[in-house]
Amino acid sequence: MIAVHEKYTLEVNSPAPITSERQLAEYLSVLDRLASKENPTIEEEKYAEVLMVLIEAYEEEHHSIPDASPVEVLRTLMEANNLRQKDLAPIFGTESIVSEVLHRKRDLNKSHIEKLSKRFQVSPAVFF
Repeated sequence: MIAVHEKYTLEVNSPAPITSERQLAEYLSVLDRLASKENPTIEEEKYAEVLMVLIEAYEEEHHSIPDASPVEVLRTLMEANNLRQKDLAPIFGTESIVSEVLHRKRDLNKSHIEKLSKRFQVSPAVFF
């Protein structure tokens, strides 16, 4: 077992696959305490890595976010920013191009993605 200070141990003592939200909260709490420690020992760093793997596995299974298409991302960003088609015309050139993109008749091009990522302050990767 990885030796860590008592205040970082879990109720279950040794880390095991997470099976409940309560257990997830406990693991997250311990990981947070370890992450905020200024000079963790090598054992504590290994312990934190184990906790991260277990947390990621649980969250992937129970809290995964489905991939969204570029158009779904764009629609969500428009809604979050109270924008309409005409508000994006300067980015796309015309309202008709905005409409074609939103109705999946035209794909976003590199220029659109660059301008949209700047406009919404998001990574261009969200549109892929």
